[in-house]
Amino acid sequence: MRINDIILKKRNDGKLSKEEIDFAIANFSNGTIPDYQFAAFLMAIYFQKLDKDETIALTRAMINSGNVIDLSGIKGVKVDKHSTGGVGDKTSLIVGPLVAAAGIKIAKLSGRGLGHTGGTIDKLESISGFSVEMTEQQFFKNVNEIGIAIGGQTAELVPADKKIYALRDVTCTVENISLIAGSIMSKKIASGADKIVLDVKVGDGAFMNTPKDAFELGRVMVEIGEGMGRETIAVITDMNQPLGNAIGNSLEVIESIETLKGKGPKDLHDLCMEVSAHMLLVAGMFKNKTEAVACLEKLIQSGEAFAKFKQFIQAQGGDVKQIEDTTKLPAAKHTMEVLSTQEGYIHNIGARKIGLASVVLGAGRETKESKIDFGAGIYLNKKVGDYIKKGESLAKIYSSQSEKLKGAQEIILSAYTILPTQPKINPLIYGTVSKAGVVTY
Repeated sequence: MRINDIILKKRNDGKLSKEEIDFAIANFSNGTIPDYQFAAFLMAIYFQKLDKDETIALTRAMINSGNVIDLSGIKGVKVDKHSTGGVGDKTSLIVGPLVAAAGIKIAKLSGRGLGHTGGTIDKLESISGFSVEMTEQQFFKNVNEIGIAIGGQTAELVPADKKIYALRDVTCTVENISLIAGSIMSKKIASGADKIVLDVKVGDGAFMNTPKDAFELGRVMVEIGEGMGRETIAVITDMNQPLGNAIGNSLEVIESIETLKGKGPKDLHDLCMEVSAHMLLVAGMFKNKTEAVACLEKLIQSGEAFAKFKQFIQAQGGDVKQIEDTTKLPAAKHTMEVLSTQEGYIHNIGARKIGLASVVLGAGRETKESKIDFGAGIYLNKKVGDYIKKGESLAKIYSSQSEKLKGAQEIILSAYTILPTQPKINPLIYGTVSKAGVVTY
């Protein structure tokens, strides 16, 4: 078998066999196939696309490039949740303990942020002492005893994905649904969960810019999950503006705590209810979403969800005093109000620009080596649909380096579209994709 023949076959729109895909992935992973040939292979896939069988075979080959986590040592149904990424998306900090409080086991591996999207681990590490570094034995113990643990993704988990993604990034082959779906699902399946709920973002701050593309990505990821024996559902959600009001690590921890106490922003609360309810449904706890949501609301109102969050943070070394008194979390030295230069209704807040502004302030990474300012970030005082007067505050920005405030302010002002007429507001949740089909809301 030769990679030249495989490239030619796909370039000419042929269907690749499982063996051909296994050969390409395994030999690129071990260095036998050079970058220039695998780049040609990726470009052929980009233009000719992969069908369902090829996409599942690609995902399986990527999984087989490294270790697969065996969660059989954890009692009960293990449900994982994954978001395709966005700005202000702190849902894992809320959904994890909330669903664990309901009795579902959450054994989750998360990543760090890069570029305009934040990372779950960075947010959690803004809590003093919190660590994702633990032995497998400790990880299992935490999940069995308190219902939740969040660890970091290891180099041994789907190493092919890391190598392939780096090449996709520099060869303009990122925006292919099979490659995106294979990348996400290989890590989710290798992480060992029994059931998977996906939060597929659509809009300015997401991979997918249109609902049509987001539903298609959801469909392909559900096909992969179901094809590999994992019940999977995708929830299609809006990312045309940041989720919630807070963007930045400790700021998002504070907003997550407020949400777990029933005091968070409505969009964040509603999305967490939607995703959490589907996690309870796939686990078989309830037969309909209304019952699942009622259970979740009760856990928030009773304080059990917040208590579970504290238990989870303490189990991984975090300072619970900072959870009980959020003024003790890292705070930036300098702040500035971003004042509106116009009057009218807010029609749009460019999520990507807001995310980039948070990176400028120090809340995110420009490179993998960048050091994060945990207190830096943005708090949005106005969202789409709100009316604002000239000179009123659109947002408050935070940074430990005062010279960064002005640049971030300019980006934020350019992110807002303000017009005299009332806007049409996008739905927060567009619908779901599962093996039963597509449901639009």
